[in-house]
Amino acid sequence: MIPEQFIPGATVVGLAFKDGVILGAEKRISYGTYVVSKSGRKVFKISDRVGAACAGMVADMQTLVREMQSLVKIRELEQRRPMPPNSVAKLMSVLLFERRYFPLITQVIIGGIAEKPSIYVLDPLGSLIPDDYSSVGSGAEIAIGIIESGYSPNMDEKSAKELAMRSIKSAVQRDAASGDGVDLLIITKDGLKEESITF
Repeated sequence: MIPEQFIPGATVVGLAFKDGVILGAEKRISYGTYVVSKSGRKVFKISDRVGAACAGMVADMQTLVREMQSLVKIRELEQRRPMPPNSVAKLMSVLLFERRYFPLITQVIIGGIAEKPSIYVLDPLGSLIPDDYSSVGSGAEIAIGIIESGYSPNMDEKSAKELAMRSIKSAVQRDAASGDGVDLLIITKDGLKEESITF
């Protein structure tokens, strides 16, 4: 059990829209009541068509993402084609499950595009749940309510971005462990875009 003063907070969202996926996370890294950083990164590129957004212990999420980036790159070189998001999510699920006795303390949303956009949610033990949208972290309950009230699978990129931003901003207003701006990763067939918004 992690002592309360070391429990990290975060608000991370992911949603699939008509032409791609959007992953977003606020920038604050806090352990209990202490704000460690106001410019932390919780959204990561795994490949040209797949990204991850994480909530939890920063070292664990960075270790997991680095390992995934290496394994996916090797697999893509062997296969000579991009690794689809469902395969990336399954591989991460296996890595997390292998460490179940000493788990990586991180919740992950994987998002990417192959034939269609897809979102997957993973817990520290490797449970894998496909979904159209999701939220993890200490601000998840607030963010998911906003997403559910405004989500449509046929949304365009602009509407999806506005909904993701609105959900994170709502969580930041009520969750003291979240704040200091938002990082977004937008993945479409045209490629991958990263945006950083400070508020």
